[in-house]
Amino acid sequence: MEYDFLRNTITGTAFARFSMDHEALGFWLSEELGDNAAKHVEICQTIERLQSSQLTDWRMIGKALSIELDHEQVRVFANNIEDNEDNDGTELDESMSFYDGESEAFCGLEDFYAVLVNWREFLDE
Repeated sequence: MEYDFLRNTITGTAFARFSMDHEALGFWLSEELGDNAAKHVEICQTIERLQSSQLTDWRMIGKALSIELDHEQVRVFANNIEDNEDNDGTELDESMSFYDGESEAFCGLEDFYAVLVNWREFLDE
């Protein structure tokens, strides 16, 4: 999983750009977490509780994206994520599939914790 943290040269707004299949993580960091220090602390403390087995799982519902954590992995997903059916209820042909890298992403809990630390450091620069 590769990523960059950048700033808009005009507005100064920070945003995260992640590699293919992990784009939803970048959207979540940029749009849902942003520079909210209290939310950042809450999530880091939650990860520590998951790692010490004080907690089994955790979920935060966002405006557009939500996040689920357990003791091994993190899932970021669009709140309106749909299954692989079209609007009339028929299933897609097997040769067709949706690209959902912008709607859903997974990563390991330790990797996610490192991303959060790096994001906060970037914001504090």
